[in-house]
Amino acid sequence: MEAMMSGHYPTQRLESAPASGDETSGAGGAGHRMQLKREVLARHPLFAFLTDVELARLAHYARLQFFPANTLIFSKGDKGASLLAVVSGRVKICSQSPDGKEVMLNVIQPGELFGEISLLDGRPRTADAVTMQESEILILERRDFVPFVRQNPDVALSLMEVLCGRIRRTSEQAENVLLRDMRVNLAQVIIRLAMPKRNSHVSVVDVTQKELGQMTGLSRESTNKQIQEWVRRGWVETYKGGLYVHNMAALQQYAENS
Repeated sequence: MEAMMSGHYPTQRLESAPASGDETSGAGGAGHRMQLKREVLARHPLFAFLTDVELARLAHYARLQFFPANTLIFSKGDKGASLLAVVSGRVKICSQSPDGKEVMLNVIQPGELFGEISLLDGRPRTADAVTMQESEILILERRDFVPFVRQNPDVALSLMEVLCGRIRRTSEQAENVLLRDMRVNLAQVIIRLAMPKRNSHVSVVDVTQKELGQMTGLSRESTNKQIQEWVRRGWVETYKGGLYVHNMAALQQYAENS
């Protein structure tokens, strides 16, 4: 799934000509930017098996673009003309409920792809994508990516695995909402979003409790109540705007056995 009212966000359309946020004005020189694109692509499982020559060719097609915080990258219904990856920052995939409230479907972390569904089927975007903080995004246009995949069939197989993983997580979320304790869903979302803190055993979840509630179907009050319970157990620690996870094993056991 890909997922706010576009009127709430400054827009910066991908189809537009290069602007101040594009790599044409970025620091570090063309060589540095090319190397960065290759490194980003090589780290993703989708492209990890490509040769250096193939990676270089794919990186040549890609471009890097900066987006300020709270910027709409694409809207639900937009033409799906590109595959995107977060280089730095975070992007939320969201939509609206019938009563106009925002529903957060996913948070895309550095190194993760998004926009792949519309890229493949050529149909409109299924949700909005909005930056949660200043972000650098790698963009591969459909007109370049599809011919590359035709010449490299293994990429298509890897992309199927990425999509299957996405579908599996969506199914698990639906099962948790419909059949299981919502607190289990909260634990699983925290585990998935946790990013290891450099030189530390602690992991960071840079998402607010309100946003966690949107992703799990819990109210802000119920989310806070459960997190405070885990704080008392010493599993997590709160800070303004996010969480530190101190005992990932305990949280994983809770998610698996509850």
